[in-house]
Amino acid sequence: MRLRFLGSTSEAGACPSLYETDRGTIVVQGLHVTDAEALADLRDVLDGETIIEVPRELLVDIARKVLL
Repeated sequence: MRLRFLGSTSEAGACPSLYETDRGTIVVQGLHVTDAEALADLRDVLDGETIIEVPRELLVDIARKVLL
């Protein structure tokens, strides 16, 4: 799989960041969520899956760039 950087809200280009894959999917780089209450709210988490947190503005910004 190959990744193409889409954007970040970090000034240093670190996380959180979004990438597009050559398979037509999106990869999200961000902080691993460890909050017990948040994890208790999840449903149907498969082995090997995890959740990460990204700012809403990152998703909105990338959606505008990709969709327009």
